Amino acid sequence: MMYAILCYHEEDVVCAWTKEQDDAVMARLAVVQERLTKEGRMGASLRLLPTSAATTLRKSQEPPLVIDGPFAETKEQLLGFYLVDADDLDGALEIARALGEANPGGALEVRPVGLFVPDMRQGAKS
Repeated sequence: MMYAILCYHEEDVVCAWTKEQDDAVMARLAVVQERLTKEGRMGASLRLLPTSAATTLRKSQEPPLVIDGPFAETKEQLLGFYLVDADDLDGALEIARALGEANPGGALEVRPVGLFVPDMRQGAKS
């Protein structure tokens, strides 16, 4: 089953890391990602740009309202996510724990994926 592991952290803390600190975290994450890739369990991994680059489409009114910024003001922001293949929730939590050890702080939300559409661009001609 596919699981999304959503990565939350305080954006101002992460954005304040030096290049060396960021590189160290990314290197530790790369070790986990490489292992998962070899095991055939690693899907997409995305790091989102800061919330200052976000735009929200609020659908609760007609016409929908487009506003700059994230949907909600919270202490921790969604900074990225992983798509992983695990046999069950316990397996997905095992992967989340490994990712959490590589990148301490914040929170990881594990959520089953109800619909998975593979990246159609992979088969497209350039």
